[in-house]
Amino acid sequence: MRRSMTSFFIGAREAWVLAKPYFWSEERWGARGLLAAIVALNLIMVALNVVLNYWTNDFFNAIQQYRLHDTLNLLFLYLRIPGSTLPMPGFCALAVSYIVTAVYAFYLNQMLQIHWRQWITRHFVRNWLSDRAYYNISLSPSTLRGIDNPDQRISNDLADFTTNTLSLGLDLMSNIVTLFSFIFVLYAISGSIRLFGVNIPGYMLWVALIYSAIGTAFTHLIGRKLIPLSFHQQRVEADFRYNLVRVRDNPEAIALYRGEAEEEINLREHFLAIRNNWWAIMRRTKMLNFFTVGFNQIANIFPTAVVLPRYFAHQIGFGGLSQIPQAFGQVQGALSWIITSYPNLVTWRATVSRLHGFQEAVAAGRAACLSGPSSAEGGANLTFENLTLSLPDGRRLIQNASLSLPPGEPIILTGPSGAGKTTLFRAIAGIWPFGAGTVTRPTGSALFLPQRPYFPIGSLKRTVVYPSLESEVPDEAVRDALIAVELPQLAEHLTNVQNWAQVLSGGEQQRLAIARALIAKPDWLFLDEALSALDGPLAARIEALLRDQLPQTTVVAITHRGVTAASGRHVTMSSDRLALTTPELAGE
Repeated sequence: MRRSMTSFFIGAREAWVLAKPYFWSEERWGARGLLAAIVALNLIMVALNVVLNYWTNDFFNAIQQYRLHDTLNLLFLYLRIPGSTLPMPGFCALAVSYIVTAVYAFYLNQMLQIHWRQWITRHFVRNWLSDRAYYNISLSPSTLRGIDNPDQRISNDLADFTTNTLSLGLDLMSNIVTLFSFIFVLYAISGSIRLFGVNIPGYMLWVALIYSAIGTAFTHLIGRKLIPLSFHQQRVEADFRYNLVRVRDNPEAIALYRGEAEEEINLREHFLAIRNNWWAIMRRTKMLNFFTVGFNQIANIFPTAVVLPRYFAHQIGFGGLSQIPQAFGQVQGALSWIITSYPNLVTWRATVSRLHGFQEAVAAGRAACLSGPSSAEGGANLTFENLTLSLPDGRRLIQNASLSLPPGEPIILTGPSGAGKTTLFRAIAGIWPFGAGTVTRPTGSALFLPQRPYFPIGSLKRTVVYPSLESEVPDEAVRDALIAVELPQLAEHLTNVQNWAQVLSGGEQQRLAIARALIAKPDWLFLDEALSALDGPLAARIEALLRDQLPQTTVVAITHRGVTAASGRHVTMSSDRLALTTPELAGE
């Protein structure tokens, strides 16, 4: 039990780490103002409940004593109470006040939720994308404390966190205020009872304390195993959705492989994990509900049964018989907050844990940006100094390689599969976090085209000019580039919005990426098997196109294709020596 309670305390600390930046951010005054208004409205509702408790006593006493005039006043107007400086308001006034207060408390709560969610989502997305944290996490989950399904953590978990943190936090505060408000009420109206020769004043208060303490202990004992189950449920749900998205994004490949049966088995297995964990949650929740529902049912009649002896002894009236159980219920309900909120606390704890883990993984991913080969820019040549490249598992591909490649003549990087050509491509781009040494890129612009281009979902023009903005490139320049790469059929569809990665064939995608290069006109163009999906004659025409339209651009190409290898300066990666060589150096 101590370990489970410690888990909740750790969750509270992690939640504070997640929540604090917003309330100390540039939006802090608006956030704090909204929170203060919500807290004030919740306190007003507690105060109205206290007044309603005293109103209950006066109302039922008036009924018992057949005072029709006072009864009607307590319903519709107000009643002056002898010895009291303030009149007791009528039920209509209390009800209207409570309704207006509750509606605006909820409305402002939702307003704070969306403001907070907008800020924290922007904050998480920015950190995830900064310093290539998203990329570094994907490379080495074990080293960088990788996480599953970051999309779910940003889209769903952040929404749940803001909603549940506000809901549970305000509910806890209201219950604490209710507890301290009604403790004195219950103590004052309970009277005393003599038990085993001892006179116990305010005995109903002590009964409420003991009753709630027992209920809380048993609730936690039964429900504590729901915490890891809830955490795992969120994970398997996200895994299932991720695999559904994989099918959606790769329909052609699956269809060509006739992989429908395998995909169905895969999806069935992932859903089986959801079902099995859900059954475990159901069984544990059933046990918890048996106790909590029974506990709450007994609480409905328990205080009345305990106070009945005083009523039949004519020590209290009918109003007191109604008021004491109501006050008891408020105290017992506040003390039993953990019991009633336990399922929500379990879900909240799992959400906080996932977000805190995500935040730590992002921080580790950003820190990894500083490791690996250093990347610099300066001079005229592409230079490698004591370059060592490793895989995430520690296996070295290149060790202490030094080489300087001048601009102008095309550079062709070749080598057997697995030698590390694509890894070198990433190191040149400055994104590979495993290894040592220095890669110095020449001064000027550079464009890197991988074998499989990335296309954002949007208009065709947005796809071609990515990552530039559509407004930065004239339509005519895009059309000319598409025609040049032999995609004239697309030139008149720049405004069409599609998932172009699914609409275009592999060869069309690679040619569209070349169109980006024609538009960008970089000083250095790095191609990683960027023409691999094209047939020989078409690849030769595209290479000639690059030489013709980008005469000032130095092309560095990773390729197995003989056409490209026929001209230019060669760099060979030797899989046995794991070193960079050139024909000139090899002959020395």
